[in-house]
Amino acid sequence: MHYNYKYRLNPTEALTETLLHHVDTCRQLYNHVLYKLNEEDGIPARYEVQGKLPDLKTWWDDLGDVHSKVLQMVVKRVYDNLSTLKAQKENGHAVGMLKWKPPREYRSLTYNQSGFKLKNTSGRPVLWLSKIGEISIHLHRDIPENATIKQVTVKQEPTGEWYATFGIDVDEATPEKPEKPEQVVGIDVGILKYAHDTDGYAIESPDFSEERGRLERAQRDLSRKEHGSANWEKQRRVVAEYHADLKRKRRDFLHKLSNYYATEYDLVAVEDLDAKGLVELPGNSRNRAGAAWGTFLRMLEYKCEREGTHFVAVDPKDTTKECAACGAKTDKPLWVREHSCPSCGFEADRDANSAWNILSRGLEDVGVGYSESTSSESLCDSDVRTRDLLSLTPVETALPVDTVVSAKRVVETGSPTLKERTASAVSE
Repeated sequence: MHYNYKYRLNPTEALTETLLHHVDTCRQLYNHVLYKLNEEDGIPARYEVQGKLPDLKTWWDDLGDVHSKVLQMVVKRVYDNLSTLKAQKENGHAVGMLKWKPPREYRSLTYNQSGFKLKNTSGRPVLWLSKIGEISIHLHRDIPENATIKQVTVKQEPTGEWYATFGIDVDEATPEKPEKPEQVVGIDVGILKYAHDTDGYAIESPDFSEERGRLERAQRDLSRKEHGSANWEKQRRVVAEYHADLKRKRRDFLHKLSNYYATEYDLVAVEDLDAKGLVELPGNSRNRAGAAWGTFLRMLEYKCEREGTHFVAVDPKDTTKECAACGAKTDKPLWVREHSCPSCGFEADRDANSAWNILSRGLEDVGVGYSESTSSESLCDSDVRTRDLLSLTPVETALPVDTVVSAKRVVETGSPTLKERTASAVSE
């Protein structure tokens, strides 16, 4: 399996200058390749362009300072961007042409297959890069012994910090997914509650109001500085640090929540959301963007693959409208937070009803259905709704009050909150 491990680098001032020189040379090569491609009648094969790099070195002296594999990855980067642009055009999106990269938009270089080595010098770990040297690295976690490092990407963040991302292949067998999953869950994501699952848990959205307020104040201060001045650059770093802090906290929450669902269940069903399309819709787009649903689902998918858990993304159409008990559709405006079926009388939290519909569709997708002994009447009890999923234990869903889990408890390492089954979920 393929993983990315990211570590902080601590280069000296001399190494920082060398890194910046290499990154800028790669940026200029990127722009040069793009310029040449725009002059061509057709786009030649990538390896044909890479084959011209030795000739370029005869008159472009700076290219000789950079490792050959790094230069080849620059050409690959151009072609990858062209492929992305072509795919977007084929999907009906209005796209233009690739633009030249200014210095602020090109911050990384990649060593592929060779030209790098992780070493231990005088008792401290260092990353050796060809034609750059040894850079001190903070290995906050070990790379697995059975892993092979395929490539290393070195990047300077807007904060000025340097990081190395290792692309590694781990020689391990992928766990087999159970044919008949026993522990199953459906998850409905939202804004008021970040996630609502079929076990009766409602995970609160993390509160980043303090971090956002601090960021907005810093951005206002930046707007008052003279662009390009020393004070402007100093304040730009402050804004970048606040952005990075907000990003780290959000990703920490998403990693821990997705890891919980991937490790605790045999099957996880979610909606196949067009997260980007939802953000582009008018109204409340800031909260939708801050929720980072797309990132959460991507994390959940690869972690389920790693753990041998079924990950099922179902069609989100009408999951909110349909009654989970009888299937009747009822239109509900966004402000109505309770589901009340006019057909069978089933009542539940709006998001809980949606989560059960998601789970139902997910089970059907993997070939697991309801037992015929379960009648629609038994799902519509006034107080409790149960479903007998094949040989699974009946689960109560229409609880008077869901177990609300604070986002702060999610990010506490080792917190048992999510792993404990609430007593209120046990039938009296």
